[in-house]
Amino acid sequence: MHAHIPAPEVAGAKYLNPVLAQPPEALTGLKLEGREKVAAGVTAVLKSMQFSWAEGGVGRGTKALLGLNQKNGFDCSSCAWPDPDEHRSVAEFCENGAKATASDADDKAAGPEFFAKHSLAELSRLTDRDQNNAGRLTHPMVKRPGDNHYSRIAWPDAFQIIADNLNALDSPDEAVFYTSGKVPNEPAFLFQLFAREFGTNNLPDCSNMCHESSGSALSPTLGLGKGSVTLNDIYEAEVILIIGQNPGTNHPRMLSALQKAKRNGAKIISINPLIEAGLVAFKNPQDFMNPLRALGALMGDGTQLTDVFLQVRVDGDMALLRGIMKHLFEAEDLNPGQVVDHAFIKEFTTGFESFEQNIRNTGLGGHRVRKRHFARPASGSGQPHRPQAENHHLLGHGRHAAAPGRADHPGNCEPAAHEGRHRQAGAGTCPVRGHSNVQGDRTMGIWERVPKTFRDSLQKEFGFTPRAKTASTWWKPSRPCAWATPRYTSAWAATCWPPAPIPR
Repeated sequence: MHAHIPAPEVAGAKYLNPVLAQPPEALTGLKLEGREKVAAGVTAVLKSMQFSWAEGGVGRGTKALLGLNQKNGFDCSSCAWPDPDEHRSVAEFCENGAKATASDADDKAAGPEFFAKHSLAELSRLTDRDQNNAGRLTHPMVKRPGDNHYSRIAWPDAFQIIADNLNALDSPDEAVFYTSGKVPNEPAFLFQLFAREFGTNNLPDCSNMCHESSGSALSPTLGLGKGSVTLNDIYEAEVILIIGQNPGTNHPRMLSALQKAKRNGAKIISINPLIEAGLVAFKNPQDFMNPLRALGALMGDGTQLTDVFLQVRVDGDMALLRGIMKHLFEAEDLNPGQVVDHAFIKEFTTGFESFEQNIRNTGLGGHRVRKRHFARPASGSGQPHRPQAENHHLLGHGRHAAAPGRADHPGNCEPAAHEGRHRQAGAGTCPVRGHSNVQGDRTMGIWERVPKTFRDSLQKEFGFTPRAKTASTWWKPSRPCAWATPRYTSAWAATCWPPAPIPR
């Protein structure tokens, strides 16, 4: 730092401009308390009703909830968890979905008079919740040069401003067309079509910051960049491996699927630095409407979900997975043909020999790592029994940036691959992704690397040649069959030992 240039006062620097670039920090009454031991229950029901009726009114709020995730209704904008193909309950939503729907059902409006009353400086000091509660825009608004308020503008004038700015660019690639997962399929398709006809495929969206990494690992590793299972597969699974996910917070409706799998005899292994209540036990609010289960749902401890909780340290998941895979190979040595699906590997994979050697050379910290059996012979049959297993992981799990000069590591995909999980019912991978319509936007073309077949279809239908340029592939391995060196080089170092007890 030069002596004549004073260093900014970091803590208060963002408040020096009258118009804040970030929303203000507001205390919400959070308190540090003991960890909850069960998720959902009657509290979730009461909170759902509170938000729905407070935001949309009793009639409007109830009507919205009854149509939420129903076959003749509408999809929830809160998360991307799928809906059952067959029976759906009357209340096919969670507390998060009720809150999001209450906001969507709100009939408040923020018209020109609202913006005439509140300056940009005042608006920038509203919390996100206060801005949302102001209501929907009723007219297009513009900030004129020198003004400190937004003012109303006619639609033709708004379109003209957009056109003038786009046409003044030296290249179409100087424009960025950003979308949110809140955009439904139809407008998303039109938006990407507009960008491509304008001459660019600069189409970032919110998924670049969430599920992009999982797709980047899944596609080259397994050939499918999204989930390979359905809800019915989850119900039939014998072992469910949940990695880096807190379903009670991020995808609460997943708890119902886990509960059903659990009642069908599934074993659940959770891998997470944080023991969240939703990974431990679940009280299904739907059980309150079942006379046979209502009392137990009200007074009992709920359905116990996790059987084995591996509380890894942050950045320890890769080392742990390598350790699990090493034990699978050792189990195969003791029970040839019982664990590793050699026929599947021979037909559908490449480079397995170097991968196996790499895993077998993994250090595990000796006797301090507890070996667990992941395969067993079927009783009395003499035939191999590979438990129907699913690998669930949350956003961001996929390729991990490694040390300079080393490749990224698609390690989360491998345990399922070398056991041939992807060709069995009740088995496969389930990257549990984000919110609302991030996957739908990609399917509609909100992506800079859409397949050639998609571009060819656009050309045939609309009579122009879409750009084929791709973004820089930062995740691409630096050399074939190279593996990253994780921060923790042994499964022991990756875990908190002894294993954390599961609270009951």
